[in-house]
Amino acid sequence: MGIADKAKNAAEDAVGKVKETVGDLTGNDDLKAEGQKDQGVSGAKKVGENIKDKLS
Repeated sequence: MGIADKAKNAAEDAVGKVKETVGDLTGNDDLKAEGQKDQGVSGAKKVGENIKDKLS
């Protein structure tokens, strides 16, 4: 994967962490769950990138 894709995934993970933290601090369970989901998606993409990089 390209550097742009990796940067996009890192940004998505960071946004997910912020959403989770804000949701936790404000008691907004939906926002917290959305942040956790964003981090999970980002993590899955990262695993896919790592596999693709090793196969290249």
